[in-house]
Amino acid sequence: MKITVVGTGYVGLVTGTCLAETGNEVVCVDIDANKVKRMQSGEVPIYEPHLDVIFERNIEAGRLTFTTSLEEGLEHGVIVFLALPTPEDEDGSADLKYVLGVSEQIGHLLKEYRVIVDKSTVPVGTSEKVHKAIAKNAKCDFDVVSNPEFLREGFAVDDFLKPERIVIGSSSDRATDLMKKLYKPFVRSGNPMIVMDEKSAELTKYAANAFLATKITFMNEIANFCEKVGADVDKVRIGIGTDSRIGKRFLFPGIGYGGSCFPKDVKALHKSGKDSGYEFQILKSVIDVNHRQKTILIPRMVEYFGGDLKGKKIGVWGLAFKPETDDIREAPALYLIEELLQLGAEVTAFDPEAMENVKRKIGDRISYATRMYEVLENADALVICTEWGVFRNPNFSRMKELLQEPVIFDGRNLYDTAEIQSEGFYYASIGRGHKDASNE
Repeated sequence: MKITVVGTGYVGLVTGTCLAETGNEVVCVDIDANKVKRMQSGEVPIYEPHLDVIFERNIEAGRLTFTTSLEEGLEHGVIVFLALPTPEDEDGSADLKYVLGVSEQIGHLLKEYRVIVDKSTVPVGTSEKVHKAIAKNAKCDFDVVSNPEFLREGFAVDDFLKPERIVIGSSSDRATDLMKKLYKPFVRSGNPMIVMDEKSAELTKYAANAFLATKITFMNEIANFCEKVGADVDKVRIGIGTDSRIGKRFLFPGIGYGGSCFPKDVKALHKSGKDSGYEFQILKSVIDVNHRQKTILIPRMVEYFGGDLKGKKIGVWGLAFKPETDDIREAPALYLIEELLQLGAEVTAFDPEAMENVKRKIGDRISYATRMYEVLENADALVICTEWGVFRNPNFSRMKELLQEPVIFDGRNLYDTAEIQSEGFYYASIGRGHKDASNE
């Protein structure tokens, strides 16, 4: 099939590349001419494991091409995906200016029937707004479909090629049939294609992300309570995770969630509720707790250093909001670093992929190490903010030699507390108290 994807951000680029991988002819449209030129030469503008391989393969095969012309894109694809930004507005709602702006342009340019697909995460009722924006100027038939993405950064290629489910929101049999034909190769193993109305499809995406964010936040609250009463959150996590009604995923406590989806989507659903006369009290709590969780290690650090962090040299491992991505949007590390700087600490950080993005955001307010152990040189403590694999099994003896004192504040609970104790570290994690060499 001939497919067009408008927008080559994270979702758009993964969508276009993976659709090309199954034999479709895909044209990706973006207004950034420099970015288009780089992609045409084979450069992947984002970091996502395994994307580069199929990106290059499909460009070479001629199935994946790029243009700045929306008109060219509309002439090509019978199915046109809108994978455009929906940034958080000042009031917490999703800003639809890019989606609706392109929709108006489509109305002027449309010459024959097309299926316009909302791939971006959008509030309930957006498909109607997109339809109206196109219809104002369109002189031919078209349909608007909601087809939310369920991609995890770091696993997006596998998630797209082997989806757990595909949700199609459509009231048109013609559009539904085309979408089913497009996605048939992706569900050969029997995973469902679920067809529903457009509003239900839009809400499905928000509900999924809000539930997962709530599950994470609930476990963080349990971890915080464990600190108060002397329980071990790891044992609690395992104890409840074996219940099939709960499940073991998203039960790992830490310093909060971040990224491009959970923070924005939870706030947008909460705002949509308010606009509709419904108060999501659970989501309000999730937002508040997650905000506090990002800096929950700061009071413990202040206490350890006798009430004053001024002049202390703090090393930070991990800047991305999660491993296997260079995405720093709403990353807990940035909130924690800001607090450390406000308290007069000096920060040196390392991340395998995200340092350039952090440099562009906060510049030289902190120092950057080229290797993970450089962070520890003469540092008074190490803080772990992202659970990259490279941090999971470090050389503890070398760490002790480099640090001024063997002190670790772990926001991702990477290490076994008994092992850390045996290595002679003071070790503060989330929901497991602290361990040092004097603990019995």
